[in-house]
Formats: sequence, structure tokens, C-alpha cells
Amino acid sequence: MLDLKYIRENVEAVKTAITQKKVNLNLDQLLGIDQDVLNFKKRLQALQEEKNANAKKMPKATPEERPGLIERGRAIGQEITKLEPEVTSKEEELKKLLWLTPMVPASDVPVGKDDSENVERRKVGTPPEFVFAMKDHVDVILKNNWAEFERIAKVCGSRMIALKNELALYEFAVIRYSLDYLTKKGSQIYTVPAMVREEALYGTGHFPAGREQVYHLPEDDIYLSGTAEVPMTSVFSGEILNESQLPMRIGAFSPCFRREAGSAGKDVRGLMRVHQFNKVEQFVFCRNDADESAYWHNEILKTSEEICQAFELPYRVIEVCTGDMGAGKFRMHDIECWVPSEKRYRETHSCSSLHDWQARRANLRYRDKEDKVKYMHTLNNTAAATPRLLIALIENHQCDNGAIHVPKALQPYMGGVDRIGGK
Repeated sequence: MLDLKYIRENVEAVKTAITQKKVNLNLDQLLGIDQDVLNFKKRLQALQEEKNANAKKMPKATPEERPGLIERGRAIGQEITKLEPEVTSKEEELKKLLWLTPMVPASDVPVGKDDSENVERRKVGTPPEFVFAMKDHVDVILKNNWAEFERIAKVCGSRMIALKNELALYEFAVIRYSLDYLTKKGSQIYTVPAMVREEALYGTGHFPAGREQVYHLPEDDIYLSGTAEVPMTSVFSGEILNESQLPMRIGAFSPCFRREAGSAGKDVRGLMRVHQFNKVEQFVFCRNDADESAYWHNEILKTSEEICQAFELPYRVIEVCTGDMGAGKFRMHDIECWVPSEKRYRETHSCSSLHDWQARRANLRYRDKEDKVKYMHTLNNTAAATPRLLIALIENHQCDNGAIHVPKALQPYMGGVDRIGGK
């Protein structure tokens, strides 16, 4: 959410952001309603001042003057009573439009219509060249009896998986390594629930636009979150932290749920787009300072790159363009790991800076050294999301006998073995 004062003073910049991010919002309509609210409030204030002044006249009024003052006081009260719900209604209209107002992106963010115009910033590692007929991750999984696809679909529906045996343990190895690595980086570690209230999804910006992606449990009026970002962002909502508590670096694990609406029939083979998955997310809450925010963006991006390097995965870093970055983002980078069976890179990590756009929605504040209350800056990035990351680990590290190589960093979490499967 943007500050209304900022919107009023930067109309053209906000309109440009609306166009570039393809947000369905008429800013002139928002500004018109904003002016209506201001006018209504001025009228209410004037009426209240007149009501108070009228009441002050009563003690000194003559018997002849009192009936007129009483009648005027009654008329003012009726006008206030009539006006108040109109103000409330207009404020609600304004709030609904403010929920949609996008963050103005950094001036050097690539301008583009969709993911086809994202910009590659660097490649790290070399895709493997196999001297044998390589398999995709599903074939490797089936060969090693590492998952139930058809049987679990009978129980849970399509795009659900049950990992088995060594691959189930391998998933936890990836998760545990990521949590340990974030701990070494100075993160506080949380495990958070997947169930959240509606206001938490508004707080992060997943609502109102992304409702079709979220599972709802109507009997309890609870939603299943698609990322630990949702509950974690609202943990400190409504509090006023001290500047000395910032920056706050956090690693959070949660189960995640996404409907993946609109993806039916594409990218759904195996582990690619499942409805339930696990994720370790990293967060930073920092001071309302552009330079500090930029530092932390680079730091959490670097951390995820280091995890990919520890997993011995070829990857590239993409800077996401305006048309693909989402309404709340100030800057966004994706890490895409190489998928040999598809001969292309696939997104595995997503790093975002949101400045104070998210903090205004979620009411995340701190008191600075001058005793002024400010909104924080928020940042987040994936540390590891499984099972998708397992696709890259299985395919890039496969051996000719169907086994897969376990990267050195993960071997302590797998009982010291350097290979699994292939028996």
C-alpha cells in the first residue's frame, strides 16, 4: 500500500507503475474518491465546530434565544448523523482502491510486458553433459521407487505426491541444510503454521488480487498460505519495535498450499507444480532506508546463490521486469536452476524488496532514534522449496545406473553417503 500523500504528490509516477505492472486500477477514480473523503471530513469538522459553538451559547442564552439554539443543535446533529455513514462508505471505497495501488519500482528495473522480457544478469556453473541416455526426474523416481503418484492421487486428487524412502529423507536433508545455513548467517529460525486469517493475506499483498490461488476453509474462515511470508509478515503487526531491534533476519519453515489456478495441462509432470509443498523462506525487516534495503536485497540473494552452489547446481540470476514482478515489488530477482530434461533453466528462488509497501498494509512499525514512528522495509527470498528443487538435484546429479550423486554439503544429512538409489 502506498501513502496517500505520496500518491497525491507523485501522480504520474504511480500511473506509470500501474501501466507497467498491468494493474487494473483507475488512479483518477482513486484521487476523486480521496477528494470526496477530504471534503466530507472538512464538512463534518465544520459541523462539529458549529455544534460545539452552538452548545456553548446555551448557558448565556435568553429564554427567547434557547428554542432557536436547540432547534439548530438538533438540525446539526441530524446532518452529522446523515453524513457519517457517507464518509464511512467513501473511506471503504478508497481503501479497496488503495489495496490495488502498486509500488513504484526502482528506476533501473527493466521495463517489460511479461517474463519473456526478464533480463539475465549472470550464469553460475556449467550444465552437465551426460555420456549416457539421461532420464527426467520422474523416470529416476520411478526406477528407484521413491514416490507414489497414481496411488496418492486416488486418495488426495491430482498434483499431490507422496515421497518415499531415500527421496523422502533427501527432502528433509535439503530443508535442514537450508535452515542450518540461515542460522550460520545470523537468522532467527521459525516454524510457522500454514493456516492464516484473511487480513494476513491482505498484509502481504496476496489479496485481493490473488484469491484464486488460495485454498479457503469457509467453516473456520481460515486460508491455507502458499508461503511462510504470509504468517511471518504479520507476526509483528500492530507493534512498534525499537530501531535497535532492526535489522531482523529470519528463516522460516512452513508447509505451503497453492491451487495453481490456470496451470492445468502445462508444467504439471512429476514434482513441478504440486498443490502442497515445503519451503524455507528468508526474511529481513529493516529500517526505512533505501540504501539499507538495497544491501539486504543483495545479501539474501547472495545467500540463496550460496545454497545453490553448495548443492552443486548450475543456475542463472534473472532480474524480473515490471510486467512480471508483482504489484508490491520495488525490485525482484529470480534464481533459475538448470533442468537437463527440458534443456532450460527453471525458477527455484524468488528475491523481492518491497520497501514500505507491505509494512503499511500489515502495520509493521518501529520507533527511530529521533523518537519518530516509521514503517519498516520488508524483503524476502526463497532459501529452498521442495519438491521443486529436487527436480534439479535429481536430474543434474543422476548417474548411468539410476542412482543420484549427493552433493558434499548434503552428505552429512544423508548418513555420509555420496549416492542414493540405483540398486
